[in-house]
Amino acid sequence: MFQRLTTENLITFGLAFVPAFFGIICHEVAHGWAAYKQGDPTARFLGRLTLNPIKHLDPMGTLVFVLTSLTGGFVFGWAKPVPVNPRYFKKPREGMMTVAVAGPLANIAVAVLCALLFRAVTLLPVSETSQLVATSCVYGVVINCGLAWFNLLPVPPLDGSHLLAGLLPRDLAIKYESLARYGLLIVLILLFTGVVGMVLGPLRRSSVQLIGLLAGPYFPF
Repeated sequence: MFQRLTTENLITFGLAFVPAFFGIICHEVAHGWAAYKQGDPTARFLGRLTLNPIKHLDPMGTLVFVLTSLTGGFVFGWAKPVPVNPRYFKKPREGMMTVAVAGPLANIAVAVLCALLFRAVTLLPVSETSQLVATSCVYGVVINCGLAWFNLLPVPPLDGSHLLAGLLPRDLAIKYESLARYGLLIVLILLFTGVVGMVLGPLRRSSVQLIGLLAGPYFPF
């Protein structure tokens, strides 16, 4: 039983890795691109406006992704954050809100791309390869929807915290964002106590079902 479970988890990890890692990279590139379009050249100068995974790889984020993929449940991970300098923005607070929302929107875009690819694959003759690609696309939709909602949590330094900080009075926003030093600990507590799954689970399922409409009648949601 243990051997069978281990093999299944390894297969799941293999099928989920490509669309998930692609989504994580697109998430960071979207942050950098949104900042660049508002006048901040930092990400461009550092070579971060690229889909080359080497430029974005974060050892800890990758390890967390591997562990959550192999153990099941809510799969997530992260790449190296793209540096952003809001001093280049005409309106720094509004600019940071734009940068923050760009990441989750990129994940939704990847989820839509995976859904459309799934639909295209279902039009091909059934084979072992087409079934593996279709399954990978399903994981791509589910994981990228999860990444989008997860990053919208209002826990510094996640994207949702930048959106909330932009709405708070400046002094209160500074105190709120100072919680970023405890952010990873807070996120891990919320994750392993099941709070993340309980709060974001219904949102993820709803978005997966909505995007799944683009994938056609064979999409398993």
